[in-house]
Amino acid sequence: MPIRQITVYGEPVLHKRAVEVTQFDDELRHLVADMHTTMDAAHGVGLAAPQIGLGLRMFTYVYADQDDAQERGVVINPKLTLSKVSQGVPDAEDDSEGCLSVPGLDFPLKRADYAKVEGFDEFGNPISFEAHGWFARIMQHEYDHLDGLLYVDKLQPRWEKRWKKAKKSLGWGVPGNTWLPGTDADPFGH
Repeated sequence: MPIRQITVYGEPVLHKRAVEVTQFDDELRHLVADMHTTMDAAHGVGLAAPQIGLGLRMFTYVYADQDDAQERGVVINPKLTLSKVSQGVPDAEDDSEGCLSVPGLDFPLKRADYAKVEGFDEFGNPISFEAHGWFARIMQHEYDHLDGLLYVDKLQPRWEKRWKKAKKSLGWGVPGNTWLPGTDADPFGH
């Protein structure tokens, strides 16, 4: 399966709501396989379709420490039910988050500790599971991509200021920036 280019902050597809998937066919299953290959090559724990330039409501994930979800999977047309998000100050270490579309950077962000995830697999079968802790963070992060949000769009003012400075110095915020996992230098140093 081919590795896809990952879009970087500023690409329009990343900043608008993705559309529902309506066809559960071989083409979709090939796309899911490509997304897993790309996510693995990028050493990611999740990858949303908008991150590879496709405005579809779907994401892949890999995470080993959960109870009732597959270690590796896809969620298509997801719905999330969340616990409350703490309004406290995010911890720079415990709440630090990164993103393949904001390569090489990370900032702290508070997330809900629980998410109920419902949707469909690549065959159109309904799926439902609960996510806690870091796995819940991954689900929320990927789901936000489907609504045209990146985690850096939700930062508290202190961290938002640092993000804006980094974005400007890197020349992001405009279309046309991408990176190819396995070919380009790994922005996360894996």
